[in-house]
Amino acid sequence: MPGIDNTAEVVSHFKCAADANSCKAYGSGHINDTFLLKNVSAAGPDYLLQRINHNIFSDVERLTDNMRRVTEHLKYKIREHGTGDPLKEVMTLIPTDSNRFFYQDSTGDYWRMFYFLSDTKSYDVVQTPKQAYEGGKAFGKFQYMLSDIPAGQLFEVIPDFHNIQKRLQYLTEAVSKDTCKRVQYVSAELQMVEKYAEDMQYFQQPGQAAVLPKRVIHNDTKFNNVLLNSNDEAQCVIDLETVMDGYVAYDFGDAIRTIINTTTEDEADLSRIKLNMPLFNAYVQGYFKEASKFLTDTEVNSLMKGALLLPYMQAVRFLTDHINGDIYFKIKFEGHNLQRARAQLRLMQMLDANAGAMHQIIVNEMNSYKTAKY
Repeated sequence: MPGIDNTAEVVSHFKCAADANSCKAYGSGHINDTFLLKNVSAAGPDYLLQRINHNIFSDVERLTDNMRRVTEHLKYKIREHGTGDPLKEVMTLIPTDSNRFFYQDSTGDYWRMFYFLSDTKSYDVVQTPKQAYEGGKAFGKFQYMLSDIPAGQLFEVIPDFHNIQKRLQYLTEAVSKDTCKRVQYVSAELQMVEKYAEDMQYFQQPGQAAVLPKRVIHNDTKFNNVLLNSNDEAQCVIDLETVMDGYVAYDFGDAIRTIINTTTEDEADLSRIKLNMPLFNAYVQGYFKEASKFLTDTEVNSLMKGALLLPYMQAVRFLTDHINGDIYFKIKFEGHNLQRARAQLRLMQMLDANAGAMHQIIVNEMNSYKTAKY
C-alpha cells in the first residue's frame, strides 16, 4: 500500500483532531488506500483516512454525495427506532474546512475521513455460525433500512457494476486485445466461463425488471465489510462507495460467496475450497430476521441465482484484469488475479451442484416468518 507524503497537508483540511505523525496503513482493501490516525487527545476518537481511487470512482463529488445521503438516512432510521447508537452503527464522514466531505490535495489525489470505530473487528474468513448469523442480520438490516428510498435516487457510481453481460463483453475485449500476451495460458478458464455464460444472464432477461424490483443495495457485501464488536455481534456495515440501485440477490450472492467458502477467495489449492453449510444456514437465518420484513416472493426466489452469479462474475472480473495486466485489483504477486479467478470458478461449480438444496433452505426460512405472522 502506498504511503502518504503530504499527510500534514491532507489532515489540516479536515475538521478533526488527528495527529498527522501517527498515520499508519490500515486494512486489506483491493481498491482504496486506508490509513489510521490517532487523535491528539487520548480521550478523543481516532480517525480513518482514505485515498479514493479516482481512476475507478471518477466522479468523487457525486460518489461522496451518495455516501452522505445513505449514512444520514441510516442514522435517521436508527434514531427513529430508538434502539441503537447511530455513531457506532453507521460510518460518520468528517467534513473539510470548506464543509465538503472530500478533499483534493495539491497532487490531484482525493481524500475522505471517518471516525474510527474502536473495539471492532472484521474477518476475511468466517469462523463460526454466530459470525455468519450476525453478518446476515447486518446486511439484511442494512437493506431493510434503505428499502424506503425509491430506486433512481442515487448516482450510479459504476455503471453496469453487476451486469454480467457487460462483464463478459469486457472479457471478450480483453481477450481480443491480449495486451500482455496472457490469453494462451487461460484457455481452460475461458472455456468454463463460456460454459456457464447463458445461464448467468438471468437478471438481464427481457421483462425481468417488471417482476423483480430494483432497490438501494450495498453492492459489495464481502463479509469483511461488516464490523463486529468484541462479542462477535454485528455493529456496522462499512465500505459504502458502491451503494446504489441493484437487485437484493446481488448483495445476498456476494455475501454467500465469502461466507460459505471454507478458505480465502484467492485459494491456490482448489481442493481446499468446500461449502460450509452450517455457515450458510446461519447466514440465511440472520438475513431473514431483518429482510423478511420487506422482501417479495420474487426476490426470495432470485436469491440463489445471485449466489451462483456473484462468484462467477467475480471470476470474470479477476480473469479480465489478469488478461489486461492487473490494472484494477491490487495484486500481491504475478498471477494473483488468475489464481483468484480459478478459485471463484471452483466455488461457483460447487454452489451449482448444491443449488437446489440451498434454495429450499432459503424458502423454508422465509416461510417460517410468514407462518409466524398468522
